[in-house]
Amino acid sequence: MLLQFEKVSLWYDDNRTVLSDIDMALPEGGFYFLTGPSGAGKSSLLRLIYGAERPSAGRLSLFGQDVVNAGRKELMNLRREIGIVYQDFRLIPHLTALENAALPLRLAGADNEYVLRHARELLEWVGLGNRLEALPTELSGGEQQRVAIARAVVNKPKLLLADEPTGNVDDETAVKLFHLFDEMHKMGTAVILATHQQHLTEKFKKPGLRLKGGRLTSPMTKVA
Repeated sequence: MLLQFEKVSLWYDDNRTVLSDIDMALPEGGFYFLTGPSGAGKSSLLRLIYGAERPSAGRLSLFGQDVVNAGRKELMNLRREIGIVYQDFRLIPHLTALENAALPLRLAGADNEYVLRHARELLEWVGLGNRLEALPTELSGGEQQRVAIARAVVNKPKLLLADEPTGNVDDETAVKLFHLFDEMHKMGTAVILATHQQHLTEKFKKPGLRLKGGRLTSPMTKVA
């Protein structure tokens, strides 16, 4: 099993409940759209999956391992299997686009020639072949987002989590990026992609997980 939530809830000290009684079991290798209105809890759900948040209640397992009680080392090992596209990009400011995209492979100790070739190919795929040496401050928001996507998929993760990955690009680029995610899926990467772009979810027709008011409803029938 890829991912299992059992009565998972998340609330904060100010008594603000973000997620309530989430139950779901996702098999390995799937591609899922996570949808819902702004504030429904999509980003919080993704943070629970990669261990940036701990559930306030319930059980959560990833790749068959308990995430709730995992220690720091166990979480680090789990995260090595996950590619993440953050809404705020989180690029390293003193590294070029090529260096940012290559970073996961560098950290994994991959061969230098392979690292540069593969990172360059991905940046060319997302339309940044002429921006390889640009620093993040020299890139537009949409360009930064595409570098972040290349970085997330460069090491062919077991699971890809993407939080509004096409929110800062035009529709043509968004479709191209969705094709990239689909290709990753076909090569064996499971994908959970949070989005509010209904026309894209309708075009790609993947199973949907819909959040509303912190509660999960499935299957998805409509994007708010």
